[in-house]
Amino acid sequence: MSAKIEEMVHRSYSTKPKYAEVMPGVPEDYRQVKTLGDLLKINYKHVTVEEQMRGNLVAKLKKGEQPYPGIIGYDDDVVPAVNRAILSGHDLLLVGQIGQAKTKIAEAIATNLLSPIPVVRGTVTNDIPTSIPEGQLTALLSDSEVVRTQPEFTVSPECEEIIRSSKLETKVDWVSGAERYKYILSTPDISVKDLVGQIDAIKIAKKGVELYSMESYSAGQLLQARHGILCIDELPVLDPRKQVSLLSVLQEGKFTTGAYPAVFKPDVKIIATANPIDYTHSGRIIEPLLDRLRSHVDTHYPRMVEDEMLIIVQESRIADAKNVMLPVFMIRTIAKITQMTRAHPDVNQDKGVSVRMSVHSMEIMVGEAERTRSIAYGVKAIPRFCDICCIHQSSKFELAEMEDTRENRKNTLDSIIEAALREVALEYIQKLAPEQLTKVKNDFARNKAFQVSQTLVGGGKSPDYESQLGKFPGLNAAVSQTIANVKADQKQLIERAKQLGIRTDSISLGPDLNGEFTAAVTEVILEGLRHTQPPLLDRKDNSYGLAQ
Repeated sequence: MSAKIEEMVHRSYSTKPKYAEVMPGVPEDYRQVKTLGDLLKINYKHVTVEEQMRGNLVAKLKKGEQPYPGIIGYDDDVVPAVNRAILSGHDLLLVGQIGQAKTKIAEAIATNLLSPIPVVRGTVTNDIPTSIPEGQLTALLSDSEVVRTQPEFTVSPECEEIIRSSKLETKVDWVSGAERYKYILSTPDISVKDLVGQIDAIKIAKKGVELYSMESYSAGQLLQARHGILCIDELPVLDPRKQVSLLSVLQEGKFTTGAYPAVFKPDVKIIATANPIDYTHSGRIIEPLLDRLRSHVDTHYPRMVEDEMLIIVQESRIADAKNVMLPVFMIRTIAKITQMTRAHPDVNQDKGVSVRMSVHSMEIMVGEAERTRSIAYGVKAIPRFCDICCIHQSSKFELAEMEDTRENRKNTLDSIIEAALREVALEYIQKLAPEQLTKVKNDFARNKAFQVSQTLVGGGKSPDYESQLGKFPGLNAAVSQTIANVKADQKQLIERAKQLGIRTDSISLGPDLNGEFTAAVTEVILEGLRHTQPPLLDRKDNSYGLAQ
């Protein structure tokens, strides 16, 4: 029996694969490969992480596919830089302020550029059975003593026990790239042992193993990310002693731990992130590590409002999406508020203003629309301009040129909100003919005031917006034309989102928009008429009337 096993293993290890690949290292019928025996029968050959990433990237570029779905606004600079690094086999350092999708890029690389691999079921270090040296695997399958020619970790003791027990019927699971992505947020309490592993006293006590036996070792993050990607977020926070533990992995692809008589080769790519302040000024990444992270890529905030809008649609968590509709002008307003905050002279530019401010503000706007109208009146939750002040609780930034107090932040944000509402509203007012504006002015000369409120519904419960519009025929006509313009803009946003694979549930133009959509558009027109030159309307409390 042992001779047959030896012959089978030798043939599998020494001859070419019997399969065509659908991805680097992935047989075309890999889902049918369920045991160690199946792997040996097809002469399975493992492909390294570097080869997987390069091969899958090359395939996507040849097909014209987006390598990193969900990464928006980086097509002209960051994505090409990341692609160059991957094609060159580099580990990466992503340098950018908070909320610039640095960890999202790392996740996207793992999800889209790593091939599935066959891992022995029940192992935590992604043990590929055919990575075991030929002689050692033969010994495990034959119940013979394993002769180790060099002190190198290939698979865990748990994996070896499973193979000894189950032989060729050892179960393997095809583990995706996303499952081989490990994330570490650098904090002062992370230890060297967390990274490289440690002698486990509990294992020694339970199993009675020797202190420096491999069976006493518990894997750290480097080995748990084996055959995958280890993302180290905020690398400069890691103190120098811990950073040193990464040097040999980056330089030679291996590491040792303490007095352990073994070399570990994790076959892992490291993607680290850093804030520009720490990276460029404080020197908190040790020079040898900075040198070994061979590609440094600068990220940035969305430069175009349209990109920030798409990120809002993609990232916003909407609990009841079927009962929510986000008008394009509200998404644009939130995006403009964030971008204006980033450019504001009183805001601390070193700290940055995260894209999360946009996302969280959109989410809180939905919650406000639900709180004030949707739940009470059973209508669709459609945010309006009058809901905008709720974003104070989701807008996070620091002031630099004045005292950073809550009152000063509130006043700064209020001025930014006012400017953003003005810009967005005027975009639609400028599409109306002068004679339409004259008719609106005549409406207000007769009817004096139009009431607006968060608690007034769009239609069906007087007083509401639609019943008021019946008394303002000129305004009603302007709203109707603007609704058509908004729908055209909404369709463009939906089309762009679909091209990027973004779900469009929350921005779709369904048949049930009713008066809530009309009310939201009405507030855009009313707000815009405040900012014409000269102003046509003025607002006092909850009503719009002719400007004096």
